This record gives sequence, C-alpha cells and structure tokens, in this order.
Amino acid sequence: MIVFWLVLTILFIIFATAKLKWHPFLVLILSAFLVALFYQVPLNTVAKTISDGFGGILGYIGLVIVFGTIIGLILEKTGAAIVMAESVIKVLGPRFPTLTMSIVGAVVSIPVFCDSGYIILNSLKESLAERLHVSSVAMSIALATGLYATHTFVPPTPGPIAAAGNLGLESNLGLVIMVGVVVTAVAVLAGWWWSNRFLNATPDNINAVDAPAAMPEGMKTRDDYSHLPSATMAFLPIIVPIILICLSSVANFPSAPFGSSMVAEILIFIGNPLTALLIGLFLSFFLIKSSKKTQEISDSISQGLVVAAPILLITGAGGAFGAMLKVTPIGDYLGSTLSALGLGIFMPFIVSAALKTAQGSTTVALVTTSAMVAPLLSQIGLDSELGRVFCVMAIGAGAMTISHANDSFFWIVSQFSRMSVAQAYKAHSMATGIQGVTSIVFIWLLTLVFI
Repeated sequence: MIVFWLVLTILFIIFATAKLKWHPFLVLILSAFLVALFYQVPLNTVAKTISDGFGGILGYIGLVIVFGTIIGLILEKTGAAIVMAESVIKVLGPRFPTLTMSIVGAVVSIPVFCDSGYIILNSLKESLAERLHVSSVAMSIALATGLYATHTFVPPTPGPIAAAGNLGLESNLGLVIMVGVVVTAVAVLAGWWWSNRFLNATPDNINAVDAPAAMPEGMKTRDDYSHLPSATMAFLPIIVPIILICLSSVANFPSAPFGSSMVAEILIFIGNPLTALLIGLFLSFFLIKSSKKTQEISDSISQGLVVAAPILLITGAGGAFGAMLKVTPIGDYLGSTLSALGLGIFMPFIVSAALKTAQGSTTVALVTTSAMVAPLLSQIGLDSELGRVFCVMAIGAGAMTISHANDSFFWIVSQFSRMSVAQAYKAHSMATGIQGVTSIVFIWLLTLVFI
C-alpha cells in the first residue's frame, strides 16, 4: 500500500493539472495534505510540516528567483536579448546557420524564459533563414531546442534553481551551472542534429488564418527599439553573476584553492547566488535609457515580481510537498526497492519525464520530481554533492521529454513558425524527446566516471 498511495498522489497531480487545469500551486499543496492523510501523519504536525517546507525552500532560493526574473525581464524590454543574439551570430558567422541558431537560443535562454526568447528572436530567425537560404523549419527547431536546453539545465532559470534548492544545492549553484553548461552542450547538439533533418522542409501552415500567432502584449521586435545597448552592456548582467557564482564554488572546494585569506572570504560572499544576482540586477539598470529612468526601473521591478510570483508559489508548494514526503516511510521503502532494481540516475529522469509529458509544464516537473526524489538520494547512490548535481540534470532531462500539445512552448514554436500541429509533432516534439534521451544517457555516463 505504501507505493499505491504515492502512485495515487502522482495521478492526482497529473489529473488536476492536465485535465482539470487547476493551478499547480493549489495541486501541490493539496497533494501534501493527501500524503499526510494517506500515510497517517500525526494531525498536530501536518500544518507545521507544510509551512516549514514552503518557507524553507523559499528562504533559500526565493530572492534568487526574483532577481533572476527581473534581470531577464529588463533584458527583454531593453533589447539586450536581441543584442546578445546578434553578437553570437557575428562571432559564429553564417557557415553553420542551424548550429548558430541553436547556440543563440542557448545563450539567450539563460536569463530569458524560452517562451519569451522564441518570440523576441523569431523575426531575427526568419530574416537569417531568408538571407542564408535555409529552411525556416530547420531554423525554428534549432532555435527552439537551443532555448529549451538552457531553460531546463542552467540557473538562473527558475526551474533548475528550484530543483537545486529542493536537493540541498542552494549554496553550490556554481557547480550546478558548470555541469549544466556541459550537459546543455550535448542537448544543443542533439537538437541541432534533428533540426538538420528539415533543411528541405517548408512550413505547411502558411495560409492559416491565425499564423503567425498574434504578438503578445508588450512584446517587441527589433524594429520597435529606438536604442539598443552595446554587446558588453547586454551581456554584463548575466555573465558577471555567473562568473561570481562559479568563483565562489571554486573557493568553497575542500582543497581551498584561494586559501583562507580575505580574498577567499570576499569571493564567497559576492559569489553567493543572492549577492551575485543582486549585482547583476544593478548592472541591468544601466541598460535602461530613459528620461524617467527611476520610474522605469520601478515598473520593471513591479512587473518582475508579477512574473516571479507564480514561480515562487509553485516552488514553495513543491517544498511543502517534499517536506511531507520526508516524514513518511515512502523514502526508506522506495529507496530499498529502487536500489534492488538498480535504476539509479534513471529513476528521477523517468518520474520527471512522466510528469512533463502528462501535464506539460517543465517547471512543475522539475519542482515536483526534485521534491519527491530528495528523500531517496542516499538509497539511489546520489547523496554526494556531485550526485545531487547529476540528479538535478537528470530531472531536467526528463522535464524536456517531451514538449507537445499541453505545453505552451509547443504552441509558440508551431504558431510563430507557421507549422501545422502534425508538422510540429514531427519536428519540435521529436526534437525535445531526442534531447531528453540523449542528455540522460550522457548524464549516466558522467555518473559512471565521477561517482
């Protein structure tokens, strides 16, 4: 019955989010109460466990998510994301257009959500496809898979941050970023390889009434910007925090490469994800050029808080769900069972892929799976620091497998690329499935070497 109740809870999450369209925040909170009911958790501890779990995870990474979201929003509003994309194109040149588009997507999606990234880069992608005489379908899939890779693997995107927080890596995001970049490279190459199968394809939804999709309110194309920042200023708000976070992780290595000097202490302080992203936030303010700069900064922060709020609620609810699972016997039971099966790193991938495919949200799959897996880390052999990082990567690989009709990103890619649903399934959905499977195989090979 121990496994039965867990399966029933997972089915409830899938049914409530995918079929009933309930908000994931409410579903995860209700799931925490269901777990308490099913496993007969003492009633006088239920509310405190949920509250502590909710507040605990947000206490670690809540502000990091907020700062990262605001930075991404400012990069969108000021045109910095477009400048970043054009800079990558200038460096790589036109020799491998689909690979260039994939890398553009991977770079831009570090600070910007993949949905927004695709929309703001769509006109750039179309013009590049026309200028280089390359199929727009191939370029669309290359861009979409590049965006999708960093969206699921590399902080400060909220999904990987939340998963890292649930698995106890909130103070070592630098290591998550470094490993995430390596795994992202493999996922990008897998998506690029699949996109090249469509080099001779043409969009089959050109004459559709609703193609391309209407531009969301407030979203701009390149022509809408009267002033664009320099490439240096565009990259600074995201590159500086990433470098600081990585340096802090290096300074925290057991070998203490920077020693115990004041320099090491400063690096650890400014490289803390909270401090580093706050520095990035202030750097992003320099991108705003307006006679009412103070007001625009205030408006950007307000809009960023609105965008971040649902993510924070889902992340906190995931923490509450995970906290409730930790006080039940499910961890010990599943741990011993899964150890006997030898699934190891594939277990979080399978759970995450099932959740993603069933309910559509990558963030929900990352948050929910990481909360479920946290109590099982020691039993599946991933309780070391690096093991936890690989677990985040495995969950990310599952959370991209696969993007189809219940995923908003699927509709953005298909509509803005003028692809029919059938063509989008063949091109985009298959690409994300290949990315996920390729990534988990690579992650598994990494665990064989390093764990």
